[in-house]
Amino acid sequence: MQSVEEALACVDAGADHVGITPPHGGLPGEVPIGLAADIVAAVGARARCVVLTVWTDPGAIAELVAATRPAILQLCPPADRTSPAAVAAVRRRVPGVPVMQAVSVTGPESVAEARAYAQVADYLILDTQDPNIGGVGASGATHDWQVSREIVRSVAVPVILAGGLSPDNVAEAIRVVRPWGVDSLTHTNAPLPGGGFRKDLDRVRAFIAAARAAADEPGPSPSRRA
Repeated sequence: MQSVEEALACVDAGADHVGITPPHGGLPGEVPIGLAADIVAAVGARARCVVLTVWTDPGAIAELVAATRPAILQLCPPADRTSPAAVAAVRRRVPGVPVMQAVSVTGPESVAEARAYAQVADYLILDTQDPNIGGVGASGATHDWQVSREIVRSVAVPVILAGGLSPDNVAEAIRVVRPWGVDSLTHTNAPLPGGGFRKDLDRVRAFIAAARAAADEPGPSPSRRA
């Protein structure tokens, strides 16, 4: 979310969670910390605001949480810059704020990584890392959903599936993976002239409708959150 108005429009479209990226140094859709706090305050109890960071210093992250007061903190630094021990250290500094850890799904080895993070995080979000972006996510690319399905089956915390999801493929992704939640950035965006993007509200609505329809299909209980 890059404005209060955009966040409220996505909530009106049916989003249960909205993501906000305060400035870290070049991530897509960054907003000033003050605006992030304004978005959280405006959304209130209508949805849960998730503040994303690629930082790894527990003190700096605690200050960010204090300034923005999100419902959930998402940690998404590159895979080689963090560890379960580091996530546990952050979690101790932000009591009362659930921590969502991003896992870059690369292959079967990601199952063991996810299991380790599930011991210290409140949520996992399974995404696809782009080497040209300074964090896990925002690549617009899918990964092997069979690996994600195995992660969902093998951990006890809620798992959100991300990575290249769109109104066109989210239903199939839910059928395969059966996650607790689904997430979309790139494929529900509208590019702006000269660069940047805003949410495409028609695509946001289509994404949520497709996700909820798939969640209502018979089978193991999938996500009811988008």
